[in-house]
Amino acid sequence: MKYRELGNTGLKISEIGMGCEGFHEENYQNTMRMFDMAEKYGVNYFDLYASDPKLRASVGEALEGRREKFIIQSHICSVWKDGQYVRSRKIEEVKAAFEDALKLLKTDYIDVGMIHYCDSLKDWAEIEKGPVMEYVLGLKKSGTIGHIGLSSHNPQVAVKAIETGYIEVLMFSVNPCYDLQPAGEDVELLWSEEKYENPLVNMDPEREKLYELCQSKGVGITVMKAFGGGDLLDESLSPAGKALTVNQCLHYALTRPAVASVMAGAHTLKQLEESLAYETASGEEKDYAPAFAAFPKISWKGHCMYCSHCAPCPVKISVADVTKFLNLAKAQGHVPETVREHYEVLEHHAGECIQCGACESRCPFGVSIRENMKEAEKIFGK
Repeated sequence: MKYRELGNTGLKISEIGMGCEGFHEENYQNTMRMFDMAEKYGVNYFDLYASDPKLRASVGEALEGRREKFIIQSHICSVWKDGQYVRSRKIEEVKAAFEDALKLLKTDYIDVGMIHYCDSLKDWAEIEKGPVMEYVLGLKKSGTIGHIGLSSHNPQVAVKAIETGYIEVLMFSVNPCYDLQPAGEDVELLWSEEKYENPLVNMDPEREKLYELCQSKGVGITVMKAFGGGDLLDESLSPAGKALTVNQCLHYALTRPAVASVMAGAHTLKQLEESLAYETASGEEKDYAPAFAAFPKISWKGHCMYCSHCAPCPVKISVADVTKFLNLAKAQGHVPETVREHYEVLEHHAGECIQCGACESRCPFGVSIRENMKEAEKIFGK
């Protein structure tokens, strides 16, 4: 298992994490089995958005005797009411639900306290200025949560939240279909057939801005919906018109800026094992570029996907890294000091480009790499 820094939190987490979708299967017996498999394969991070008390209790049992081996991302504002899940901003309900979660999980702290499911700017404004944020800040001050997170599907909301400085971890929906859709407050529209009736070209600029902003500010991203609820794995359901593999979906998400881990949704042990097999998959098995280039309904023409098909460079420039830092600087409108530092420690820089064009001949997306190298040399000075 490979581990990544979760933004600036100081936490090192497995790049494959667990979602909690399958914990309730087989009368909650799947929870223990999934945690056993997770421990065996080195998974140390999981997301718990569900408020079902039986599910939370099953996780508490699975964690007993090995709490310190796992880093918990658990959701605040996810409430169990009248026998079903509810998202609540009523502070008494929020407090009661979180305290219940601690008790059922048999722990006195949560590593990442995730403010649950905020997709509207109005909702975020109420959270930021209201009792929910006051409560969350108090939990962090007391050490009950280690870091503050937010889960969202809307890049406008996520950007607004991150710019406040409160959010250290963002749980965001990342996959190659969502990434082409404009921001909106209704997550269901991201998968609406009408959104894919006309060809879609290149990543939505607000989503691109979000990823670059997280990278520059040290906000770690944990990924949800990498498989689009499984639709991306089925050609008859995929909005792209073709199916992707588990490895391709995971690799796409893990090569986005600021992403630390994918919460791999699994309803069975076999599905979880398929995601864990990513760690030993070959580069060819992970490679999503040829599949993306052949999509009948979606095009990334001219957009760098950081897929590294441009390599090898005859003068050994890491073209994908230079392009990533160039995009970070462009997204910020200036060169943040951290970006400059990371660029400077590269072994080779854009100014060394000999403009041979070999990289462009291999790029599946027709990126103007030589122009990018010239622009990077102007911005970074060498």
